[in-house]
Amino acid sequence: MKRHSSSAIPAPKFHYTPCVQAGAHYSVSGMVGLDPATGQLVAGGTAAQTQRIFDNLLLALPDYGLSLQDMVLARIYTTDFAAFPQINAIWEATLSDVPPPARTSVGVQALPLGAAVEIEFSFYKNPSSKDQET
Repeated sequence: MKRHSSSAIPAPKFHYTPCVQAGAHYSVSGMVGLDPATGQLVAGGTAAQTQRIFDNLLLALPDYGLSLQDMVLARIYTTDFAAFPQINAIWEATLSDVPPPARTSVGVQALPLGAAVEIEFSFYKNPSSKDQET
């Protein structure tokens, strides 16, 4: 098993690994919309936080050795399903050029740091890649 981190995104606020690789499978810990410059939750609610999550993911993927093409699953947690169209709009814009992954969406009462949305991601990278750990 290999653990990955990225200096391009905010460091974890709690004790966990941002990305864990087990063979060809990668699990990216749930992300909330933290500003990389301040480490604080971005203002603007669900849409701004969702955009920041995807922006942070795109910043971290090169450090993890991954691309959006490798995504196989996303789990979305939100405290406000009425705002889900905002999440979907950003989802569609971000993933418009790649095959969409499987997805689970869950309504929750609360999220860490008072976030309105949290998303965790799973990836699979072809084992034939030269930097793949076995």
